[in-house]
Amino acid sequence: MVVGGGGREHALVWGISRSPNCEALFCAPGNAGTALLLGERGLGGNLPVDAEDIAGVIGAARAEAIDFVVVGPEAPLAAGMVDALTEAGLLAFGPRQAAAELESSKWFAKEIMREAGVRHAAGASFSDPGGAHGFIDGTFPKSGQPPVIKADGLAAGKGVIVPGTMADAHAAVDELLGGKFGAASATVVVEERLSGLEASAIALVDGETVLPLPLSCDYKRALDGDAGLNTGGMGAYSPPGFMDPDAWSGLVESVHRPVARAMQAAGRPYQGVLYGGLMVPIGESGQGGDAAVIEFNCRFGDPEVQVLLPQLRSDLLELLVACAEGRLETVTAAWSGEAAVGVVLASGGYPGAYETGKLIRGLDTVDDDVLVFHAGTVLDGEGNVVTSGGRVLIVVGQGADLATARERAYANASRIEFEGRHYRTDIAARELS
Repeated sequence: MVVGGGGREHALVWGISRSPNCEALFCAPGNAGTALLLGERGLGGNLPVDAEDIAGVIGAARAEAIDFVVVGPEAPLAAGMVDALTEAGLLAFGPRQAAAELESSKWFAKEIMREAGVRHAAGASFSDPGGAHGFIDGTFPKSGQPPVIKADGLAAGKGVIVPGTMADAHAAVDELLGGKFGAASATVVVEERLSGLEASAIALVDGETVLPLPLSCDYKRALDGDAGLNTGGMGAYSPPGFMDPDAWSGLVESVHRPVARAMQAAGRPYQGVLYGGLMVPIGESGQGGDAAVIEFNCRFGDPEVQVLLPQLRSDLLELLVACAEGRLETVTAAWSGEAAVGVVLASGGYPGAYETGKLIRGLDTVDDDVLVFHAGTVLDGEGNVVTSGGRVLIVVGQGADLATARERAYANASRIEFEGRHYRTDIAARELS
């Protein structure tokens, strides 16, 4: 069973369903894409269980005789779903609650990075506005640019504010500590702003062994040119041309393995996805320098995983089970070596208010070698696919290079229509200039 109902979970269902060892597969609650895929392959279907309903997930697993559960989103991980599944005698993929604090508390992640000697953005945490305002005034005017303000807890990828001025930084502190994200922003982290390009270094970790996925990049802002509000992600591509193809060996030794060891020493052994969000400084040559970690996530990136799994040539189910059982050293992962570009189609108004229930047309016109992963979709009473969320679909093109993958993604994205549809037109464009 895959727990969750977004694009990440559709990609996981797609990948797991390709395993010769997968005899039955369910998604809770899933979306229209998972329902159609599982129905077509005769494997199972969606289950009407909320992704954060721990008792409901355990009950559904027992009712369907499920023996392996992959927890997709961060909220159930932070709430202890893997702990509860394990105690119920079920094998589960994902970190336990204590380990998932790497994502559910940005300040805890900084403390672990300091302990592990991982390069990261310096800063401080505050629960009172006065302390935060004083820290900003006393520290950042010297640097000439305002700090980044972050909600300490989970805010669905929208808890980071990058102010344009010092006044904006002070306003962001008041906004977050004023309750914008409830308990998630009861504490804020004020940190130095790093310059460069962001990249995602995602790996499987079983406590000791680290198995990296290809490097990737996502686009968080809603509009072209990185304008507009932060979103859950408007597109992604892999591999990033500004990073050395051999950079992973250095990242494993400087980031992932030291963090895994620090978590072990802290009594919080880490098993699952360890996703390092990086800031990579860019030199005059256009190539990246030594990266710093700006955040950790404890689950597959969304939309990054949608451009990574299509590159996998190994059995995804085998890899996930090996990670959950603590034997990653016994498996290897093979990759296509191709490029992939994913373009998110979003509802009009997203990430602000948006309408749902819009009929989606053109899904049957997509080329056979292009993938469409569903995020915010459901089947209506007549079996039509309609919108149900902010991020609706992601269209993924692949090719020998980023230019080819990008052309395929955009050519097919333009064929899919629904009222209010919008998407960025610059995903991976910087790699072609």
